[in-house]
Amino acid sequence: MATSSAAPDATSPGESAQTLALIERLKLMMLRRDAGGIQGRDVHLKMHGLMRAEFSVAPDLPPELRVGLFATPATYHAWVRFSNSANEIKSDAKGDIIGIGIKLMGVPGRKMLDKQADAPTHDLILISAPNFPSRTAGEFDALVAAVIGNLWAKLSYFVTHPRVAWMLLSTMVKHANVLQIPYFSAVPYAFGDPAATPSARLAVKYVALPRVPQPDRVPFDPPGNYLREAAARQLARGEAVFDFCVQFQRDAASMPIEDPSRAWSLALSPPRRVASLRILQQTFDTPEIDACGENLSYTPWHCLAEHQPLGEINHARRLIYETLSELRHERNHVPRSEPSDWQV
Repeated sequence: MATSSAAPDATSPGESAQTLALIERLKLMMLRRDAGGIQGRDVHLKMHGLMRAEFSVAPDLPPELRVGLFATPATYHAWVRFSNSANEIKSDAKGDIIGIGIKLMGVPGRKMLDKQADAPTHDLILISAPNFPSRTAGEFDALVAAVIGNLWAKLSYFVTHPRVAWMLLSTMVKHANVLQIPYFSAVPYAFGDPAATPSARLAVKYVALPRVPQPDRVPFDPPGNYLREAAARQLARGEAVFDFCVQFQRDAASMPIEDPSRAWSLALSPPRRVASLRILQQTFDTPEIDACGENLSYTPWHCLAEHQPLGEINHARRLIYETLSELRHERNHVPRSEPSDWQV
């Protein structure tokens, strides 16, 4: 089993400058798009539903998997938010990368973000693609500039970045049901004692695999909000269950920390189950729950130190998520707070 090939807290001056430039671009995009109205997120704007769930750490884990959140068998209440990845509200029929944000409640221990260090919550963020489109904050800034630019800007970028174009084309697909597809963290996380030397800390990616014997099919002529409707139908009948797994870095060359655009081979490192995510039978499609989902904030850095995010993209996400969440809540005149349970 390989160890992390990069110090988990290394940040370069250039990285910081690129991150600040990206934040300014995302802020400008948000302010222009939602001028005079409700301030939405930068991306993952369209929510398919906020759902009550239970996250149960497996009771029979071997010693090497009993780390941090997974050290002790326990069941946590969770709010799970499913969303698209785009910076606009669009029809589900157009296809997109789907995101899943898991906010666990009642998790003891100090968290990494100073402002929420004592909050009893822990966030896990995954998407329906096994990799991230950019390697650095600067590369992601260039992608965002192309996506929000005019037609010429889009064509110029994707013609000169065929690898990114293919990656997005192959992952921005139509899905039949957000409760029935696998999800990946795409970016790596530490897995071990935060006091250990960087070279001794293991690295993992997260994988959530659905338990579904007969998956739904995409409707022939799908309506614009069919993903919300499909999830609502399924949860009216029963629950949805995922196996939550960790995938260890086995080879630093083919499974790099600093290039999340490269997916880690599932054959080389099969995911190992550490918990189950049980989305309960429920009615979630209500104005009150939707409002709760819009006000929640998720960040990969709201976690125990044993699971510190790794790599430049994750370092950039720390400041990006915090800054844009504060902007959104300030403009909407809504306090930013962490939930303590399922009340809305």
